[in-house]
Amino acid sequence: MAVYLDHSATTPLRPEAAASWIETASSIGNSSSIHSHGQAARRTLEEAREDIAATLGVDGIEALFVSGGTEAINLAVKGLYWSRNDDADRPVVVVARGEHHATIDAIDWLVAHEGAEAAWVDLLDDGSIDTVHLERVLRENADRTALVTAIIANNEVGTVNPVDRIARLAVDARVPLHLDAVAAYGHVPLDLRALREASGASGAIGPVAFSVSAHKIGGPQGIGVLALHRTATVEPLQHGGGQQRRLRSGTQDVASAAAFATAARLAASEMDPEQERLKRLRDRLVAGVLAQVPDVVLNGPPLAGDRRLASNAHFAFSGCQGDSILFLLDMAGISVSTGSACQAGVPEPSHVLLAMGRSEDAARSALRVTLGRTTTETDVDAFLAAIPGVIVSARRAGLSERDVGAR
Repeated sequence: MAVYLDHSATTPLRPEAAASWIETASSIGNSSSIHSHGQAARRTLEEAREDIAATLGVDGIEALFVSGGTEAINLAVKGLYWSRNDDADRPVVVVARGEHHATIDAIDWLVAHEGAEAAWVDLLDDGSIDTVHLERVLRENADRTALVTAIIANNEVGTVNPVDRIARLAVDARVPLHLDAVAAYGHVPLDLRALREASGASGAIGPVAFSVSAHKIGGPQGIGVLALHRTATVEPLQHGGGQQRRLRSGTQDVASAAAFATAARLAASEMDPEQERLKRLRDRLVAGVLAQVPDVVLNGPPLAGDRRLASNAHFAFSGCQGDSILFLLDMAGISVSTGSACQAGVPEPSHVLLAMGRSEDAARSALRVTLGRTTTETDVDAFLAAIPGVIVSARRAGLSERDVGAR
């Protein structure tokens, strides 16, 4: 029996979303065409846009369809940076050390090619953004900051950040705030309008953007949304055609938008009971691991409360390599993740755990187990039955790194 416990990487396509895609893809028409076929496609597209926008607390016109979370983040970060430097010298991008690589790599590119300066904010030991340090960084870079970008829920350890506090600090500093909501979407409520109101945002200052991706909530891969407040100004990444407020040119994927909207409606309607169900499964999984396996640490916030995604369990197993655990579990028919970046085929220690103050050995020993809509008690039981033996084998393999010539 195959067990899939890597829902943070991608979660299975909902049958209803697949049906929406097939039905829409069978129709003819480019949504930019003015004839009846084109206008029928346009109606489908705009209805999908409105449905997705409603789950993000924005108006339809503020929801820009993109190819996924990575493009949404790049458009927000680079676009805001370029726009903010049109009329003044604002080279600083304020960012926490535990962000997704889509954010980190976009900022590294701005530093290398556009003269940007990255102002890095520390993480606390539970993986949350240190808002005291964030406040100090913003104060030290007053009038030089282009934007702040922050992740709502950490994609590795599942920490839900204090977004209300981050938003208020951005407002106080008079800078725009982009929020990476990819890992949070479908798990915690997202409402840009309410967040702006609560933080005192006005115009293009404060929270102006959410980035989300369809395949994290049971929609298709290859489509996402940048929810961009109507007052925000960004420079586009690509040109030609002027679609979507002239911010994201190109023929739009109507079928994927329709499938995304179907998944978004379902995820929103099921969110509260589904999160309670996932919490029970996650807590059972964590308790089983801690009871059966010695020398294991649960990374991230405590299970109680709302500071951790209900779907996330993230462990560090001392004396192991995370990749060894992953491969051994895969051989047992169980799919999980190390949660660490793999650049050019070379496994690296988790930059998130390093930012949380963990040692390099601990950062290499990580295992991320993430649950989703299709996860059952049987899946959890299969994982708990396999993990003790897997860790024994992984620790035995870990001994191969010792110096055999030492006495």
